[in-house]
Amino acid sequence: MHRENTYESEMLTKAGLQAFDEHLSSLRYAGMIQHALMPDEETLSGILHDYFILFLPRDIVSGDFYYAFSSREYLCVAAGDCTGHGVPGALLSILGISFLNEIMQSEKCMKANRVLNMMRERVMKALHQTGEKSGTKDSIDIALCIVSLKTGEMQYAGANRPLVMIRNGELTEFKPDLMTIGLAPVEERAFKNNYISTRPGDMFYLFSDGFPDQFGEETNKKLKNKNFRKLLETASSYPAMKDQKSFLENRFFEWRGKMPQVDDILIFGFKL
Repeated sequence: MHRENTYESEMLTKAGLQAFDEHLSSLRYAGMIQHALMPDEETLSGILHDYFILFLPRDIVSGDFYYAFSSREYLCVAAGDCTGHGVPGALLSILGISFLNEIMQSEKCMKANRVLNMMRERVMKALHQTGEKSGTKDSIDIALCIVSLKTGEMQYAGANRPLVMIRNGELTEFKPDLMTIGLAPVEERAFKNNYISTRPGDMFYLFSDGFPDQFGEETNKKLKNKNFRKLLETASSYPAMKDQKSFLENRFFEWRGKMPQVDDILIFGFKL
């Protein structure tokens, strides 16, 4: 009897491990699909003078995503932060990327705030968000920039996510609208457009809230936005964007220590 119980226990353990391995394989494959939907190195190198992407999903798949699109007249870059992380966040990120592609490929008059307005309409329709309590509460926070290739003028519009510009070592933060993409607001307002005259050497940073919200091992407190912006200022002293990425990545792991990662991490830094 004892041998039978031991055999059954071993078989259940093997079945459980096999199911876990299959689940892990599915997640890894989903991660590959998600990553394939985001712009690759060749695409980004073709439209940006210099850039880096620090992308550290908390799980195998991510609720954060980055985006790039270019035409003869404009280029567009964005960084999004979807509700949650893992599989639910990843599904919403794929929806966001698909809607951005649809809008950017169909629009002739490129306005950053118009893109966000149209994206909000599509997300709310897709998720059947009507404002009722029983409706889904999923949403996307995003910072989006459109740059004219003729004039160099940049448009920025943000849904809860800012844009940071560093010019000659001085940091300027462009504030977002305190609205998200989705979740039918009580008073639906149009997103506003910010216009920025860019100069050679300007550095721009789009990011999710994962880095500032990370708890540090030594303090057991969040890094917070003020300290995160100081890190960006320090990073900007490195001329090459790849060196900025290395600096920020090292600082993240030093700060985090042995604490668990609480959220997905995304920083998209670029020069035009």
